[in-house]
Parts: sequence; C-alpha cells; structure tokens
Amino acid sequence: MTSLFIKSIKFLVGGGFILVLLIALWGSIWGVINEPPAETAEHAMHKHPKELKLASDGPLGKFDERQLQRGFLVYKEVCATCHSLSLVSFRNLKDLGYTDAEVKKIAKDWGTKQPVFDEKGGTWGERDNLPSDRFPKVYYPGTGTPPDLSLITKARHDGAAYVHSLLTGYNEKPSAEALKHFPEFAKTPDGMHFNPYFANLNIAMPPPLTQDGQVQYSDGTRATVDQMSTDVAAFLVWTAEPTLQTRRMAGWAVLGFLIVLGFLTYGAYRSVWAGVKH
Repeated sequence: MTSLFIKSIKFLVGGGFILVLLIALWGSIWGVINEPPAETAEHAMHKHPKELKLASDGPLGKFDERQLQRGFLVYKEVCATCHSLSLVSFRNLKDLGYTDAEVKKIAKDWGTKQPVFDEKGGTWGERDNLPSDRFPKVYYPGTGTPPDLSLITKARHDGAAYVHSLLTGYNEKPSAEALKHFPEFAKTPDGMHFNPYFANLNIAMPPPLTQDGQVQYSDGTRATVDQMSTDVAAFLVWTAEPTLQTRRMAGWAVLGFLIVLGFLTYGAYRSVWAGVKH
C-alpha cells in the first residue's frame, strides 16, 4: 500500500508539473496572438540582400580568375586601409593567376608592414612583407577595429550577396510609409550612415565605393560601383574558402567512383548468385 501510495503521489506531482507548463505555454501563445510584439524599425526597414550570381555558384561553379583579380584590386585600393585579411597569405594570390614575381612585388609594396619583435615580445621595428606572410592586420587603437574580411562571406547570411548589397545600399533611403511609423530615422545620427542592408540600419562605415572608375581595371572592364562591389564580393568568397573549387572536383570524383562501384558490386552479385535458386 505504501509503495502504491508513493507512486500515485509521483504521478500526481509529475502530472501537475506538466499541467503548469502547458498552461504557461498556452498563456504565452495566447498573449502573442492577442498582443503581437510591436514592429521594430529594423524589421520594417531592413532589406534582404539583392540577388547576386557569381561564376562560383552552384555545385559546378568555378572561380573566375579575372574577376577575382579585379576583386583583389578593389580590396587593395579601397578596403585594405580599414579591413584586415589576416587569414590569407600573399602567396595564396598565385591561385588567382599571379606569378611568383608579381606576388613578391605585391607583398613588398603593401602599405602595412610586418612588425619585428624583440626577445621580450616588444616591437622594435618593421620589415617588408614576404610572400609567405599573411596580410598584416589593421589596428585602430582606442577606436575599435573594423571586422576582418577573411571569412566575412561565411559569417554573414547570404555572404556575397550581403557584401554586394551593403556596398551598394548607401543611396537607398527609408520609404515615406516607414518614416510615418519611425520618424526618428528621418535624420541619420552624426557619424552614422543609413543602410537598409545593415543589421541595425545605421552603420559607422562611410560608403567605400562612391563613384564609377574609383579603381582602374587593366582588363578593360568598366569599373562601375555595381561591378566593383560584385568583384570584391566574389574575391571575398574566395578568401573564405580558397579550396572551394578543388573540394567540389574531389566530391564529384568520389561520387563518380561510388556510382561505378555500385554497378560493379551489383554485377558481381548477379554473377555469383546467378545459379542459386531462391
């Protein structure tokens, strides 16, 4: 009797606990239905990235070396003064079609040099970059450091499309309808810039690409703002995963091998068991 009584108490306590949870859950759902949360400015004005198609998209996509070189030029001329690329080495640029001599010159002429440390870990000088060095980090002591761009297309949803949209979204303004509900966005705070593709709508970074022809492409491509933003987005897809093309080729080779192996296995099965009655 005592054991049965204890079990009954356990079931009652457990059932009561589940009932309380169900009531709390229903209360939350009912509250959301009757009093939905107020729409925020970020939700009302934020835009999804524009559609962007790159040569590297899809399972059969391949990097366009000419586009990657143009993207690297945009990074070098426009982005490198503020944003690091510290997970990429200069010698990796050979994958974009640069020669050893070109890579060596790019490394040597790079604006930020490599620090030289003494035995106690202090810096006592600088030296020229070598092809084996990674791109040097950019520091802004006391003011915060802008994000490193090495993995930016992996760290942001819609990666390349996000980069392209952000760079070309500075001229877009809030709609009149949105400003009726959020009049505070009629004036952008000092030191900030409205951009509907940025998470909280106002970004401290000034528009990097301000006019066509800001960089000079050597292959004859017209350097419009849209073209430059597309090229640098493609380049940052490569920095985030430089082995993307090789990985895909290996994947297709493995898939082909497994298909052939499957046919051979099935053929062997039919041959071995052909004379056996089931």
